[in-house]
Amino acid sequence: MLSAARRSIAVTGVVQGVGFRPYVHSLASRLGLSGFVRNRAGGVIIEVEGAADALDRFVSELRGRPPPLARIEELSCEERQPRGEAGFRIDPSESRPGGTAFISPDVATCPDCLRELDDPGDRRHRYPFLNCTNCGPRLTIVTGAPYDRERTTMAAFAMCADCRREYDDPRDRRFHAQPTCCPRCGPSLRVLDARALPVDAPAPVAYAARALLEGRIGAIKGLGGYHLACDARSERAVVALRARKSREEKPFAMMVADLAAAEALAHVSGAERELLLSPARPVVLLRRLAGAPVAPSVAPRDPLLGIMLPYTPLHHLLLRETRAPLVMTSGNRSDEPIAHEEADAFDRLQGIADFFLAHDRPIHTRCDDSVVRVVGGRPLPIRRSRGSAPMPSSLPVPLREPTLALGGQLKSVFALAEGRRAFLSHHLGDLDHPAALRAWEQSIARYRELCRIEPRHLVHDLHPDYASTRWAEEQALPRIAVQHHHAHFASCLAENGLTGPAIGVCFDGTGYGLDGTIWGGEFLVGDLRRVERAAHLLAVPMPGGEQAIREPWRMAVSYLRAAGEDVEADGVLLRMLERGVSCPLTSSMGRLFDAAAAIAGLRGRVSYEGQRAIELEWLATGADGEPPYPVELDDGVVDTRPLIRALARDAREGLAAARIARRFHSSVVELIARTCLWLRRRGAPDSVALSGGVFMNAILLEEASQRLSGLGFRVLRHRLVPPNDGGLALGQLAAAAVME
Repeated sequence: MLSAARRSIAVTGVVQGVGFRPYVHSLASRLGLSGFVRNRAGGVIIEVEGAADALDRFVSELRGRPPPLARIEELSCEERQPRGEAGFRIDPSESRPGGTAFISPDVATCPDCLRELDDPGDRRHRYPFLNCTNCGPRLTIVTGAPYDRERTTMAAFAMCADCRREYDDPRDRRFHAQPTCCPRCGPSLRVLDARALPVDAPAPVAYAARALLEGRIGAIKGLGGYHLACDARSERAVVALRARKSREEKPFAMMVADLAAAEALAHVSGAERELLLSPARPVVLLRRLAGAPVAPSVAPRDPLLGIMLPYTPLHHLLLRETRAPLVMTSGNRSDEPIAHEEADAFDRLQGIADFFLAHDRPIHTRCDDSVVRVVGGRPLPIRRSRGSAPMPSSLPVPLREPTLALGGQLKSVFALAEGRRAFLSHHLGDLDHPAALRAWEQSIARYRELCRIEPRHLVHDLHPDYASTRWAEEQALPRIAVQHHHAHFASCLAENGLTGPAIGVCFDGTGYGLDGTIWGGEFLVGDLRRVERAAHLLAVPMPGGEQAIREPWRMAVSYLRAAGEDVEADGVLLRMLERGVSCPLTSSMGRLFDAAAAIAGLRGRVSYEGQRAIELEWLATGADGEPPYPVELDDGVVDTRPLIRALARDAREGLAAARIARRFHSSVVELIARTCLWLRRRGAPDSVALSGGVFMNAILLEEASQRLSGLGFRVLRHRLVPPNDGGLALGQLAAAAVME
């Protein structure tokens, strides 16, 4: 007897590598429907046949209750002629070209796999590479689309009979789990010494744990590359790691065994707990507990600790053996990309690592850990990478042609887009380093292949000396340049699903301005297509150019001199300022933070970007509220000279640095509020987008949001991409969509 109806259902989105086909098979079988499901580039195609009411229920459940890791972008149905076939099957994937491919991020080990890991009776007991359709590597092992085993780095591992039986059984949770394996047929661990020579270690995890507890530094191969690890309680080990890695003071991330171990080191709110336990398993910045048993050099003077939980079976096994927090930092020397290929890791990490814990599952795409903090009860991405990339973001206006956005120079992230879908890359670091630039170029080529998007336009930053701009100029494609702060503004609008108009408060360290000066303290008014620089901080000289970023005291001298204060400083520097030699003008809020920090007593050379501004936030954290310093607003120019004079007076009179830092933060909140009110009185919209790296400052973001909301403004902030330059590519695409 023929069925009443048949439908063809096309589903696009993240529906490969997330258990979607087994779910469809189970749902169709439960409802008594026949037909098939198969992968194709960009999604799956389903043909399903049966009673009309059962078909309606099938579509409703497909839309409303997909598998937890799936993300349906579009679902369309067409009627077909019934065929009268029996049973539902999963067909081989289509491999024809065409169509955007959606690649799933890597996913932390699921509870079912952890139970197997701990079960002495399970054949995968303590196996470091177990996984299923609900967890395990995805982006880092995929070599092509659609997502099938032969297009992953697991292709070289032939499944044993038991794994094949699970892989072929639609009722098994490892049905078509492409990385599925076991100790008989899958990857294996090995230990190498400091010279990358094999070590006789029958129990590699126990060897590594013992070595770490003895104070040695290990290079541990994970999902997206190598971590450099040591005992986070051992000051000697942490200091040695800093010296070998050439990382002076920037805080290290840590991995702890479980939530209870995290709560023994830091305060963990409900929102932070949710992030720690999420499938993405990012590093979460948490407020440390007094007396937390962590070596001082893990995060010098920092009231926050960057903590993540294990996200692979290997991590779980290692942390259970050590029963101690471990530093887990990117396997590289400072400013280089993370090492992910064995030969490269052995070459670059020799001299840093005392031993290597390696394995033979190749990593195709390197991927650093993501970093996030909670501000005002909501997540704020600091670095979007493993566990999140390359999950697509939606553009408010579709692109007419496929486009590649190149991002910025620092915290580089590029994005490929077609229509409304924007695929942001993982974090790629700073392009100042030649190795990072090579990795960036390789990753662009890899994403073009994986996502099956061939760009016909490029969009890049306006800065002529960015490596990404120079690369764009070498390509034979039409180009669009988007000013740096316009891209920040557009990024915040885009992830909130808006086109504008709005006020954009864009505060960062450096951005090439339309007038050739260095912007960074900007109040823009406009939309995705165009903006007006409606107000900005008073521009002051930046003595020595980029040298002033590395030596923030230079900005203190410049601001004090501009404010009419007596300054004792190097004669050469004063002559540079008097003559305007090597002193580009800047309106940067980041440089104002540098000046305030130096005047308050945080002097010396910085060892990482934004260090003094971050330390000023640390000083102000927990301090009682203080009245703001005065600022003046003169026809759109925010005059900070009164602020500097009052701040300098407090410093001369010996006011505690923490109180100065607190007053300064209150002043920045006040100048934001006053300037936005001034703009609204002149016809600006009542929506305010807060973007730029300065808004990673939790005090500033939370208090500015509260103040503006209290004044009747609608506040837009980042929640999907970072406010720093890691979010530029999304803004570049959003702007390009209306400029093409």
